Amino acid sequence: MQVFNAFAFNTVPHLVCELGATKRLGTLITEQFGRIKHALIVTDPGFLKTGQVDPALASLRAADIQASVYSDVVADPPEAVVLQAAASAREKNIDLVIGLGGGSSMDVAKLIAVLVGSDQDLKTMYGIGNVKGKRLTLVQIPTTAGTGSEVTPISIVTTGATTKMGVVSPQLYADLAILDAELTVGLPSKVTAATGIDAMVHAIEAYTSKIKKNPLSDVLARQALNLLSRNLVVACEDGKNLAARQAMLLGATLAGQAFANAPVAAVHALAYPIGGIFHVPHGLSNSLVLPHVLRFNAPAAAPLYAELAEIVLPGLQGSAEARSQVLVEEMEALATRVGIETQLRQVGITASDIDRLADDAMLQTRLLVNNPREVSRADARAIYAAAL
Repeated sequence: MQVFNAFAFNTVPHLVCELGATKRLGTLITEQFGRIKHALIVTDPGFLKTGQVDPALASLRAADIQASVYSDVVADPPEAVVLQAAASAREKNIDLVIGLGGGSSMDVAKLIAVLVGSDQDLKTMYGIGNVKGKRLTLVQIPTTAGTGSEVTPISIVTTGATTKMGVVSPQLYADLAILDAELTVGLPSKVTAATGIDAMVHAIEAYTSKIKKNPLSDVLARQALNLLSRNLVVACEDGKNLAARQAMLLGATLAGQAFANAPVAAVHALAYPIGGIFHVPHGLSNSLVLPHVLRFNAPAAAPLYAELAEIVLPGLQGSAEARSQVLVEEMEALATRVGIETQLRQVGITASDIDRLADDAMLQTRLLVNNPREVSRADARAIYAAAL
C-alpha cells in the first residue's frame, strides 16, 4: 500500500475553458459575482492595439458594468507601474480587476486587486505569505499559453535595475480564470514557442519539485506535458489552428496549477538573472538553460525524468538513465525545431557575464530549495558555461 506524505493543494475556484468565452465576459462575471459596478481591464499597449480588448469591453458594458482600461503594463513590470495602476484603480472606485494579457498583465492585475482592496504597502508584501487583508474580485484571461499566472498565487515585480522580487500568497489566486484561444491567434511564432516551452518547464519542475511534490500536482504536470508536447509545433507552424491553441492554453494552465503547489526550481533560478540583467523574455530565458539544468539534475532525478520522457515519446524503452537523456535531447530538439535561440551568446551574453549570472542565481533561494539536486555557485557557473 502506497503511503502519501501530507500535502495541501490550492487553485482558483472557477475555470472556464471555451473558445470565444471573452465575448460573453459580462455574463460570466454577473453569473459568478452578482452586481459589479466598475471593472478595470489590465493589459499592455501591444495587446490593446490588436483590437481584441474591444469584445471584452462591449460584453461588460452590455451587462451594465462600467469598464475602464489600464494599458501601460510593460514586460517585467517595475514597482512604479504597479503603484501607478493601483492609484488609477482607486481613483475610479474599481470593484473588479481583469488581467487580460500575458504574465506581466496578470501579475499586475493581482497586485492591483490586493493594493486597492487593503491599505497594505507593496514593499511589505514581498516574500511568501505576507499579503494581509482583503482584495478586490479578480478575473484572469491569459493571451499567451505560458506563464500559468491565471492560476498561480505569485506575482513577480522588478524592484531595481536588474533585481526581481516575488509576492507569493493565497490572496493572489483569481476568483475566475477564462481560457479563450481566440485571443492567442495573433501571437508571433517565436512568442508561441518560448511561452510554450516555459509552460513545459513548469510541468517538468513541478513533477520533480523536492519539497512539495504531491499526487495532484503530478497528475496535472503529466497531462500538461502531454498537451504541450503534442501541440506546440502545430501551434507554431499554424498559428490559426484553434484546437492546438486551446490545447496549449489548457496545458499551460494545468502546468500553472501544478507548480503553484509543487514549486519550480533551478531552471527558473538560473533563468531569472538572464531576464533581469539582459532583458531576455522569461520563457526564452528558461528554454536557454533547461537542457543544461536537466543534465545536471539527472543523477538525482533520472527516474522521474524517465517517466516524463515516456509522455513526450510514448513507447520509449531503456533504462531510467537512458530515457532521462532522451528527455534532454527532445527538449533541445524542440527548441531548435520551433526556431528560438538555443545559446546564451545568441542573446548577447558573453563568458565575462557568467560570474555575475552565477552570483545572482544563488540569491534565488526560494527556488533553489526545491531543486532535486543541490546547486552550488560552482554548479551554477558550470551550467551557464555549458549554455553559452
